[in-house]
Amino acid sequence: MKEKLVLIGNGMAGVRTLEELLKLAPEQYDITVFGGEPYSNYNRIMLSPVLAGEKTIDQIMLNDDQWYADNGVTLHKGKWVETVDRARRVVHAGDVSAHYDRLIIATGSYPFVIPVPGSELKGVISFRDIADVDAMLHAAGRPGGRAVVIGGGLLGLEAANGLNKQGMDVTVVHLMDSLMERQLDKPAAELLRTSLEAKGLKFLMQAQTEAILGAGQVQGVRFKDGLEVPAELVVMAVGIRANFQLAEKIGLHCERGVVVNDTMQTFDPRIYAVGECVQHRGQTYGLVAPLFEQAKVCANHLAHIGIARYEGSVTSTKLKVTGIDLFSAGDFIGDEHTESLVLQDPGRGLYKKVVLKDNRIQGAVMYGDTIDGTWYFELMRDRTDISDFRDSLLFGQAHLGDSGHGDDNRVAAMADSSEICGCNGVCKGEIVEAITQKNLFTLDDVRAHTKASSSCGSCTGLVEALLAHTVGGDYSQSPAKKPLCPCTDFTHDEIRTGIRDHELKHMSAVRTYFEWKTPDGCSKCRPALNYYLLCQWPGEYQDDSQSRFINERAHANIQKDATYSVIPRMWGGGTTPQELRAIADVAEKYSVRMVHVTGGQRLALYGLTKEQLPQIWGDLTQAGLVSGHAYGKALRTVKTCVGREWCRFGTQDSTALGIDLEKMTWGSWTPHKFKMAASGCPRNCAEATIKDFGVVCVDSGYELHVGGNGGVKVRATDLLCHVETPQQVLDYCAAFMQLYREEAHYLERTAPWIERVGLSYVKAKIVEDSASREALTQRFHYAQQFAQDDPWAARAKGAEAHEFVPIKQVS
Repeated sequence: MKEKLVLIGNGMAGVRTLEELLKLAPEQYDITVFGGEPYSNYNRIMLSPVLAGEKTIDQIMLNDDQWYADNGVTLHKGKWVETVDRARRVVHAGDVSAHYDRLIIATGSYPFVIPVPGSELKGVISFRDIADVDAMLHAAGRPGGRAVVIGGGLLGLEAANGLNKQGMDVTVVHLMDSLMERQLDKPAAELLRTSLEAKGLKFLMQAQTEAILGAGQVQGVRFKDGLEVPAELVVMAVGIRANFQLAEKIGLHCERGVVVNDTMQTFDPRIYAVGECVQHRGQTYGLVAPLFEQAKVCANHLAHIGIARYEGSVTSTKLKVTGIDLFSAGDFIGDEHTESLVLQDPGRGLYKKVVLKDNRIQGAVMYGDTIDGTWYFELMRDRTDISDFRDSLLFGQAHLGDSGHGDDNRVAAMADSSEICGCNGVCKGEIVEAITQKNLFTLDDVRAHTKASSSCGSCTGLVEALLAHTVGGDYSQSPAKKPLCPCTDFTHDEIRTGIRDHELKHMSAVRTYFEWKTPDGCSKCRPALNYYLLCQWPGEYQDDSQSRFINERAHANIQKDATYSVIPRMWGGGTTPQELRAIADVAEKYSVRMVHVTGGQRLALYGLTKEQLPQIWGDLTQAGLVSGHAYGKALRTVKTCVGREWCRFGTQDSTALGIDLEKMTWGSWTPHKFKMAASGCPRNCAEATIKDFGVVCVDSGYELHVGGNGGVKVRATDLLCHVETPQQVLDYCAAFMQLYREEAHYLERTAPWIERVGLSYVKAKIVEDSASREALTQRFHYAQQFAQDDPWAARAKGAEAHEFVPIKQVS
């Protein structure tokens, strides 16, 4: 027989717990839900657009009646639970009762009403649910209506903006001297206030409400200084309190909320609690992201999996208040022990402040341009030492390059047909439609429904910006502990450590040890695990081609018309007449549609069918050509200039050095694509200072540069060190590549990896510690023994033949 599960509270946190549970154990429980409101589960965040006339009630519904019916969930709408008999395990709600084996309390929060005379008058309402919105819309329907909104926080300003759009004369009253003091510092708050005043809102700051005036119906508000403001509607938006009265009544331990442990269990092991009513490790939460984290943990234990733990959330908030983007996280005020970096441009309506202590971010606040909020939050959460890039910190993540990050306003202004995710061909309009129609809140939700950001990850910043812009109101950043994928609760680093320390040498062993939630993994974790195992156990692990992206499985780049390109390797950008003749013969023999000189100093053949590839590779390998790995998360190219052999400015033989570098490193798999260059003099014709590893030859030897890239956002390299001999260049390159291979996350370029761990850390491991450098170099060369087998030659002889057989057409 199924166990009986009862949920008290039909809100976002509680129903999200049911959604997560139904994914894990759809047949385990008979589920009953009690909801106090006469509606199904709706998106409370979207009440502001409803008030403003931008959305309807139907459009903000998350789970309609049919969802409950389809999942066998009994929903009692408009039923307030009065008591719970814990001894008999029965929930009582008026004339309805329900037995439970497990109970979830998700009673949310309630609005705080200032206890002043007149607060009970008709026309005094809060801003918390659909009934409140209906009351405000009814009041706004009268011509010439006047409203006073008490509270200058997020809810108050959203209510004021909605009423203003409905045609009311609105005055916002705030006890403090600046708006949204919990999310903004004074300069940012002043910019906000100026913008809102331009839209027609009025403000009374540092105003203390003494009484609400009227006889039966509200007529105005009087303040301590004697000022009276006439109004037919007063909206109380001064904060919320955890709603734990029921839990307290039935004898559960409560303080500022229902006290729960890391499994979301209350002091009664049969009763769980999630959402705004909860107190965990002394903290309560009101943003969506922490509540959804709690829901996943609670569902994990209700499904008897029992491995998940909720360890609290380091929250940041990315908001859209009346169309203005705001971001804040941590301690953005600071004190005498901190220092502040500030960028302010009042003319453009931009403000950015980052608070530092010992070169680590303590907090940040942003107004207008918030695209780098996620980055600042991650740096703060990870306690990253920013001293290596402090001089450019305020200019944001754009200098990382190739990260997909841009301007929030630019994302909002993009046409619906603009492509966001190049890997999967997903346009802005598709993502927005999925977010709005399928009620998506998180990056993982968007990935699951659209595949945007689910492949290489470079468009993640744009997708997050679009999500924040579309959802608005309450979108918050990543959790403190970010799992590798939805199949596991463990991070990249935890999994890599487990693979090494516990000698896990097969993908199934990893999934078993870490208690994977899915038997075969997903499109995100399979390629990552395959790489981590290959990196850790190069001589023992057998590469799983089915856990690679299509380009790596086919060893060629698929093009927009479903044909493929082939790019043979040209060592250091050099070639011979014999190699050129072989390429020309192949181009003619197979009717290649285009021969193109690439930016990496190679020749690319375009327009080939998949079944042609093994034959072409056979012809190319007979001429001594090998795969250029232009398709792989691997060493791509080593670009060179002609150096001192031919150039009058050359200081060293950069061509020979580039060839040696490429012959040492080709075939090596890396977390992301890896490009190198060697320039023969500081004129830098080979563009070594925008490569993952670059060498600039000088009279006294060689400058080694790391962490650069071209792409959408160019990022110049950091200087690693200066060395004197070509052999030292090779050794330092091998050590750097191995450190990156062993410690970066899968799909993380060298630039963001260095930003995450710090250039000082890289220097300490490679430049300052000779023993560490030597050990890294040795591990790299050991791995290369198994990596430098040309995949083209093997497939030309018949390996993986099934990959190149066309699907049979069935009429």
